Amino acid sequence: MTFDPRNKVTPLVREQEIAQRVAELGREITADYAGQTLTVVGILKGSFPFMADLIRHIDLPVTCDFLEVSTYAGGTSSSGVVRFNKDLSHPIEGRHVLLVEDIVDSGLTMTYLLRNLQTRKPASIKICTLLDKAEAREAEVPLDYVGFVIPTKFVIGYGLDYDERYRNMPYVGVPTVPEEEL
Repeated sequence: MTFDPRNKVTPLVREQEIAQRVAELGREITADYAGQTLTVVGILKGSFPFMADLIRHIDLPVTCDFLEVSTYAGGTSSSGVVRFNKDLSHPIEGRHVLLVEDIVDSGLTMTYLLRNLQTRKPASIKICTLLDKAEAREAEVPLDYVGFVIPTKFVIGYGLDYDERYRNMPYVGVPTVPEEEL
């Protein structure tokens, strides 16, 4: 059964649009890394549905790992403080790394992650994000693969949450009710 948010959310990026774009991204990544093994690193928790769908469209030898960082404290805007909750399980030295993120807005978290991971001497690091809030950018981040550019609105669904809920919606939407009603 599909999660039904009823009248609480207005779709912004529909399920079919996501599926089509994820397949396109997988083909682009496959072409760019042809003949190489790729280490795909998902940024938990929000990226896991996107990453799972994406790797099924990458026709290369792939290994997967995860990082978990936190900048939100249960609300709808970043606290500005990056908290590292889970590190990689395996070294990335000499590996081609693709960071997979659900959304890049200010760019501050991704800047922090890039600096940290570059000290581990990977062969290369590229970034793939489902959503890009380019208007909200405070730090320039080299986004190599972008699913959708969206307006600066709080969004939920397809991995993105509000207070750990709504990740299971098959689309990305904008809440249409006050936070306390979510």
